[in-house]
Amino acid sequence: VQLQASGGGLVQAGGSHRLSCAASGRTFTSSTVGWFRQGPGKERKFVAGISWIGGTYYADSVKGRFTISRDNAKNTVYLQMNSLKPEDTAVYYCAAKNSGSGAIDAITAYLYWGQGTLVTVSS
Repeated sequence: VQLQASGGGLVQAGGSHRLSCAASGRTFTSSTVGWFRQGPGKERKFVAGISWIGGTYYADSVKGRFTISRDNAKNTVYLQMNSLKPEDTAVYYCAAKNSGSGAIDAITAYLYWGQGTLVTVSS
């Protein structure tokens, strides 16, 4: 699976923004896809994940504000981000793993990674 994240940019606090993760590869539709982020000087952390059947899971820090979704016909996963805060500023990465191989929020379970896209939230 090859992944390409896009959609980063500058957003004002309280605003909304959507990231996209386009995938190629015949196994995409059976893969779990996750979004991770890495803020300045911080470790890369799990943000949200979606299983191949559409089950979703979120980090507590984004629950109720972010929504992950997938369109298997377009081989694309989206991350809708609402009520953005300055602390959401980070490079966002999408990643894919084989379903059933490791916890959905375990960074080490993800084998395929896209390049990051920077989201900057201004106060």
